[in-house]
Amino acid sequence: MTAEPIAKGDGAKGIERVQALGAAIDAEVAKAVFGQGPLTRMVTIALLAGGHVLLEGPPGTAKTLLAQAFARATGLDFGRIQFTPDLMPGDILGSNLFNFQTSAFTLTKGPIFTELLLADEINRTPPKTQAALLEAMQERRVTINGEPHVMSPRFTVLATQNPIEQQGVYPLPEAQLDRFLFKLVVGYPDAAEERRIVAEHGGRFKSPAVADFGVSQVADAAAIGEAIDVISTVRLADEIVDYIVRLIRATRESADLECGASPRAASLLARAASAAAALDGRDYVIPDDIQRLAAGVLRHRVILSAAAEIEGRSVEQVVAALLEREEVPR
Repeated sequence: MTAEPIAKGDGAKGIERVQALGAAIDAEVAKAVFGQGPLTRMVTIALLAGGHVLLEGPPGTAKTLLAQAFARATGLDFGRIQFTPDLMPGDILGSNLFNFQTSAFTLTKGPIFTELLLADEINRTPPKTQAALLEAMQERRVTINGEPHVMSPRFTVLATQNPIEQQGVYPLPEAQLDRFLFKLVVGYPDAAEERRIVAEHGGRFKSPAVADFGVSQVADAAAIGEAIDVISTVRLADEIVDYIVRLIRATRESADLECGASPRAASLLARAASAAAALDGRDYVIPDDIQRLAAGVLRHRVILSAAAEIEGRSVEQVVAALLEREEVPR
């Protein structure tokens, strides 16, 4: 069952439908992924804000299952690429192959031509191959042999990486990191949720499919597109814009940070805050939206100074301190 269309010209009703859509997605994903409700909501925000997500967490914390359940709930076409050291750009994008029957080259599309792409263990492939994603993530098109190919407007990358292993991995280039709206840290569930996971999975001989959990489709391309249209009408007051700009500029002036955030970070933070507001049932952004999204938007865009690292400070702590120092709009 998919979501009903959002009536155009009815702002209040549109916001209500966006809120209902987000709640429905959360509920369906929660049938398969236990104890990760806030994470699911952040992925929904990214989808509606037109952003991509980098998931960082140890193995076995349901990162892949989350992507599969999210794709099923939203009705998005799902693709997966397992990143390995020998992966080549053509393995991602596809290539033009000569057809002897027609005596012409025909494009064989790679797995990137989908709507929700799981880039599994993205840091296991060299920068040359990672760069194949840059144009797609920024412009939602790819260029193969000089010819551009337009992708779905809902193309979203969910990339995963393991923070524990250091051998056989490559740091993501800064240009690619900046194209992710959020970097989200996937932690372990609490004791009650972990017990539920063991009770549900422990007696199975094989890993269950998403369908086995009863996850249903509650959205489609039309509903998601209409929700994005509604989010574009969310009010961003001048005071909120100034608040975002002050925060981003403060990252460049902080002695605790060697490198601050880019103007792109400010634009994406504003867009994500608008999506978060609509999902909470509001047609206006409030400072709380900025504060709860700031860490996810900034943790992969700023670099700690040597002094801050020696003191054992984290990026999250530095961002929290900057938020405390900035005057909050009334």
